[in-house]
Amino acid sequence: METPKIIELTEIARSADDFLPLRNNSSDMAAVSQPDCYIHAATSHNTRTAYQADIRHFNRWGGRLPTSGEVVLQYLRYHAGLLNPRTLTRRLTAIKSWHLLQGFADPTAHPAIHKTLTGIRNVHGKPKDKATPLTLESIAKMSSLLKESERLIDCRNRAILMVGFFGAFRCSELVGIKWSDITDVPEGMEIMVPRSKTDQSGEGQVCAIPSSDDAMLCPIAALAEWRERSDGKSDPVFQQITAGGRVLSEAIKPHQVNVIIKSIALRCYLPDAESYSSHSMRRGFATEASRKGAPFGSIMRHGRWRHEGTVLGYIDEGKRFDQNAASIMLNHYHKKESDNEKNERGQKEEQPATTDSQPR
Repeated sequence: METPKIIELTEIARSADDFLPLRNNSSDMAAVSQPDCYIHAATSHNTRTAYQADIRHFNRWGGRLPTSGEVVLQYLRYHAGLLNPRTLTRRLTAIKSWHLLQGFADPTAHPAIHKTLTGIRNVHGKPKDKATPLTLESIAKMSSLLKESERLIDCRNRAILMVGFFGAFRCSELVGIKWSDITDVPEGMEIMVPRSKTDQSGEGQVCAIPSSDDAMLCPIAALAEWRERSDGKSDPVFQQITAGGRVLSEAIKPHQVNVIIKSIALRCYLPDAESYSSHSMRRGFATEASRKGAPFGSIMRHGRWRHEGTVLGYIDEGKRFDQNAASIMLNHYHKKESDNEKNERGQKEEQPATTDSQPR
């Protein structure tokens, strides 16, 4: 029987020792047949990378592709207490995608598998780790700390912090910005995002970032200072810097943004500094903008969010004590008690004065 051709969504072979080479750049893509090239481009790089890791994990455990529903059940039961249920869910999606693109039946479709996964969630489910959102106060504190430094890397990191927060950028969007993507306008600047998580087709989205009269909260000034000190003539905008302070031509990596934000939070002694990450900027933007009265549609548009539920989650978390039912109840009670005390004092003051003398 002829071995089925491996589609490039995952490019995982039938055994853990037989992986096909991964084609991720344009020169490799040119060597791929046209239909396979389109299939490859239909899935984002991050999704392909995650699926590849998921399939490799299944292979290392002992699973072989194509597989059966019984093997998938064994895989779920074995890892039920070892892996986060969300991770197991994604790995089932990777296994399903592999089979469907190879023309095999979906081994994850059996009701028993979905029932088992639901049970695993109920028994082993736990809250998702969330990055602590940055506030305007914490941004100003971090910006002030970096502004006082003479180091070139602190100048760059300040620009990353300010542009990342006020542009509500994802890591991949932030590190991919080029100077040619930026247009200066009287109100501030416009940054073209040529491709993003919610714009895989590359139609392009524009992020408008205003200037500020507050020097510690002006992303335009922070970026202008970095451009001047880094010479700002070659792309990308946020370049890597060596330990000796030399600016390289290569852009920083997305995971480095996490390290940068966490390190600044630690230097500023922010509470729970270890919980900060690159997502703290994007999450914090939505939370702070809502607190300051920005319309929901404006927040969605600025952050280039596609799902309302994601933004609503950030906003609700930031407004847990706004219109809080328990707070309203307590405030009503204390107001009532205060009014009663005032009434009692008023009644005592209105009573006629009495003397200790007895009538004759």
